[in-house]
Amino acid sequence: MIIADDLGYGETGMMGNREIPTPNIDRLADSGVRCTAGYVTSSYCSPSRAGIVTGKYQSRFGYDHNPTGKRNLLPNAGLPLTEITFVEKLQQSGYRTGLVGKWHLGAVPDLHPLERGFDSFYGFLHEGHFYVPGTVDQPESFANVVTMIRDQRVAEGERVREGQFIRGNYAPINEPAYDQDNPILRGTDVIEESRYLTEAISEEAVDFINRNHESPFCLMVAYNAVHSPMQAKLDDCDALQRIEDIQRRIFAGMLVSMDRGIGTILDAVDEHRLRRNTLIVFVSDNGGPTKELTSSNEPLRGGKGSLYEGGVRVPMIWSFPNRLPEGTVESRPVLSLDIAATALDLAGLPQEDSLDGKSLFDWIDSPLAKGHETIFWRMQRGKKALRSGNWKIVSPSDGQPFELYHLASDLGEARDLAKEQTEKLSELVNRWQAFNRQMPPLK
Repeated sequence: MIIADDLGYGETGMMGNREIPTPNIDRLADSGVRCTAGYVTSSYCSPSRAGIVTGKYQSRFGYDHNPTGKRNLLPNAGLPLTEITFVEKLQQSGYRTGLVGKWHLGAVPDLHPLERGFDSFYGFLHEGHFYVPGTVDQPESFANVVTMIRDQRVAEGERVREGQFIRGNYAPINEPAYDQDNPILRGTDVIEESRYLTEAISEEAVDFINRNHESPFCLMVAYNAVHSPMQAKLDDCDALQRIEDIQRRIFAGMLVSMDRGIGTILDAVDEHRLRRNTLIVFVSDNGGPTKELTSSNEPLRGGKGSLYEGGVRVPMIWSFPNRLPEGTVESRPVLSLDIAATALDLAGLPQEDSLDGKSLFDWIDSPLAKGHETIFWRMQRGKKALRSGNWKIVSPSDGQPFELYHLASDLGEARDLAKEQTEKLSELVNRWQAFNRQMPPLK
């Protein structure tokens, strides 16, 4: 399972982007099923990941929040101990399990990845991390990268450049102190990491495959790319000089590095002749924050933090040449929760009725199956949405009325039909409320 962070719907070659080369993500798509209606269950990192690892709507266990900074250190700021990850079930059945990269599901000892089903862990526990050692107070300490940070002291829309370090007022907050109380870990041991973090994650993933390829294994490769802070290798930025805007160029360099790393992972799978016996899923944890990163969700509306399509419809690939059709495009809704259900099905393990995900093996080859007919969203600050068939309702924030869109004719959610289709609106609102009654109260 390969998880990109904050990667927008429209940023890969497989989705039609010709500005930034992503040949390895594209070749993965060529070997499997590219989902044009792939969804996550939140437009923020932590709750989205909680859904992925459990196969349940995270609202079912009250995990609608997205801890950042020191809030990661709170004992309840992580995946509740009442929940068992699908990785833990695989571990108990004899799979070797590993996580490399970002966790963001708890930073206290009993919520650590090694306590949640992973045999090994390399990475960090909070929401983000700088890609190389250094501090913003000493910009020269960031070696061999171009860095761009958010700084409210700079006039809005302006940028101040000092060598390869750029300050800009292009998003509403200052760059967080991502590394504070958030070291790079191997297991539970703090380590000093000098490698560019995207490359380190890729190399650690390849090492896991090399060590475990003779056993059944489950590997989660959770890149922090392309999440802020914006830091790209100098070599990659130099190779992308055709992109004039420096913010966009740094973003492109971050994406190119991740794509290159995905290529090394695919090569490792091929080297050990595992390809026809290995399910590989690629997904972004939520939509792109365009102002912050330039991460584009075109042609969708909205982005990270929003329940419009740009926040929750993401690039998604399922590749398993032995079981899933190759080189196909799937337009029916596929949900990130399906990863857990499909993995358990593949391992021959029971799928409890409590799962909201469904195994792709049960329906992907059936042209009459509809995938997920209804998808529910609930987030803090009163954000609500539900998709039913081609219809979708969205309440953008607390106190705002539901809007109604017909996605088949209006993918960009430009025309609110709430006043024209009152019966359909009422039907979907009632359905959302019935769904919400299954959940504990929003905290």
